[in-house]
Amino acid sequence: MAVIRDRDIPRGRRSFAFWRQWMASNASKCCPDDEGTEFRRGAAAERARKRTDDVMEPSRQDIAMAVRYTLHLLEERAPGGAVEVRVPPWGAVKILDGPQSDPHNLTPPDVIELDPETWLRLAAGLSTWDEERAMGRISAVGERDDLSGLLPLSDAHTDSHDA
Repeated sequence: MAVIRDRDIPRGRRSFAFWRQWMASNASKCCPDDEGTEFRRGAAAERARKRTDDVMEPSRQDIAMAVRYTLHLLEERAPGGAVEVRVPPWGAVKILDGPQSDPHNLTPPDVIELDPETWLRLAAGLSTWDEERAMGRISAVGERDDLSGLLPLSDAHTDSHDA
């Protein structure tokens, strides 16, 4: 089953662009704190959000569509069924050629799971695979547990999906 319907691709593209615009205006959400060891959370993030009134925060639906759209782009970039990339609760795709699951177990041998915020930062190029993995934000099982060669999902790739 597709992670996004064809008719929703333009909406997903707009949602991803909106999310990137919001992140650009709200740098504290994507930048390490003063010690460079942890992303800002809690009160620091809330203060930063209050300072950036020029761009409204993306809705839950915007984030869902941005995640689904970027997973769709990843699936197009690396088709296959050997690695499952999960971004709960919004979607999962199977990518890359190689050993696939047996008929009794639908989960492939390699599984990668990320939260939506982490996934969107990686897709947009706002952080790197190594940075997010070092922060413990990526759960990966299997031999192919590194998507750094497929990310970020460039604007050129995104622009090719205009409808």
